[in-house]
Amino acid sequence: MEEKKVSNDRLKLSRFKLDSLLDITLSINANLPTEDLLSKYESILRNDLGIGKILIFKRSATWECLLNGGFPKNFETLDVKSRLLDFNEITYVSADMGFEGVDIIVPVYNNNEHLAFLFIGDIEEEGEGMSPVIKHLNFIQTISSIIIVAIENIRLHKESLRQEALKKELELAARMQKMLIPDSRSMPKNPEMIVSGFYYPHYEVGGDYYDCVKLSETKTGICIADVSGKGISAAILMSNFQASLRALLTEDIKLDSLIQKLNKIVVSNAEGEKFITFFIARYDHKNKVLEYINAAHNSPVLLDTATNKVYHLKSSCVGIGMLDEIPAVNVTDIPIKNFSKIVCYTDGLSELKGEDGADIGTKEIIRYISNKDPVEKNLQEMIRFLGIPDTNPYLFDDVSIIAADLR
Repeated sequence: MEEKKVSNDRLKLSRFKLDSLLDITLSINANLPTEDLLSKYESILRNDLGIGKILIFKRSATWECLLNGGFPKNFETLDVKSRLLDFNEITYVSADMGFEGVDIIVPVYNNNEHLAFLFIGDIEEEGEGMSPVIKHLNFIQTISSIIIVAIENIRLHKESLRQEALKKELELAARMQKMLIPDSRSMPKNPEMIVSGFYYPHYEVGGDYYDCVKLSETKTGICIADVSGKGISAAILMSNFQASLRALLTEDIKLDSLIQKLNKIVVSNAEGEKFITFFIARYDHKNKVLEYINAAHNSPVLLDTATNKVYHLKSSCVGIGMLDEIPAVNVTDIPIKNFSKIVCYTDGLSELKGEDGADIGTKEIIRYISNKDPVEKNLQEMIRFLGIPDTNPYLFDDVSIIAADLR
C-alpha cells in the first residue's frame, strides 16, 4: 500500500508539472501579455507550491524588478551587479549573506548568461521531511526560465516594432526635409546669376538648410544655415526657420531687420536650447551689388575671377537664437565688378580632415574655384576629390553647399 501511495504521489507530481508547463506554454503561444504570464507564474509558485514570497530581478537594458510578491519595497532597489552576479547555482541563503527574509536564490540563464534571479521566501514546511518547495527547485528553475525568456522575447518584439516605426518616421522626416532643400535644377540659371547646391545629411535627418529665392526681376536671395545639435528636434527647428524666412524675405526688407525678426522667432521656438548660424545674401544684378549678413556662420568664400582676389565674408553678428536680443547687426555691401563666384558651406565641409590631419577649412574651395569654369563644375570636381559621401573616412557631419556665379 505504501508503495502504491508513493507511486500515486509521483504520478500527481508529474501531472502537476506537465499541466503547469502546458498551461504556461499555451499562454505563451497565445501571445498573452507579460502581466498575464506573470500572474499565471505567480499563481503556480504561491498557490500550488505554497511559496509565501517571490521576487524576480530581470536583465534587459538594465536590471529591474519584474515581480515582487511579498518582499519589502526596498528589495526592489538591490544592486544586482554587485550582490547577485556571483550566484551561479541554486543557493540556500544563510543569515550572514545579508538577504533577510530570503530562503533561496534561483539564478535563471539564457545562452550561459544570467537573465534573471528569483528570490524565494516563507516557504511552506511539512510536519516531517523535506519542504515540497525544495523538492521542486529544479522545476521552479525550469518554469522560471521559460517565463523569463518568453517575457524577454515579448520585450524584444515590442522594441523591434518600435524601432521599425521610428525608422519609418525618420525616413518620412528625411523625405520631408529634402523637400525643403531646393534642387539645383530649380535654382536660377540666367546670364546674371547661376546657382548650384549640394546637400548630404550624415544621418536620416540633419540640421543644415540652404535656399535660393527669387525676390524680383533684379534681386535674388541666397542663404545657408546650420542648427546646433542633431536629430529630429534640430530638423523641426530648421523647418520652422525655413518657413519663417520664406515668409519674411522680400526684395526690400532691410537685412538687419530680417535678422532681428528671425531671432525672436527662434528664441521663442527653441527656448534657449538651440541656436542657428546663418548667412543671408541678396544680389542686385541690375546694380551689381551683393549685400549680406553673416550671423556666426562659416565665412563664405567670394572670388573675383578677373583679379583672383579672395574675400572671406566673416561674421557680423551673433547666431540666431543665441541671445534674446542681438545687440548689433552689420550689413555689408560688396560691388561685383567682374565675373565672381560665391561658395557658402556648413562646417561638415570645412571640418573634413586633409592629408596632414588638420581641418581643410576653405583651402579646397579656393583651389577648385580659382579658374574661369562655372562654379557648378568646380563643386562637382571638389566633391568627387573629397570622396563625399562614400569614401571619405572623416565625414562625421552634414555637408551642405550653395554656390553661385555672379556677373
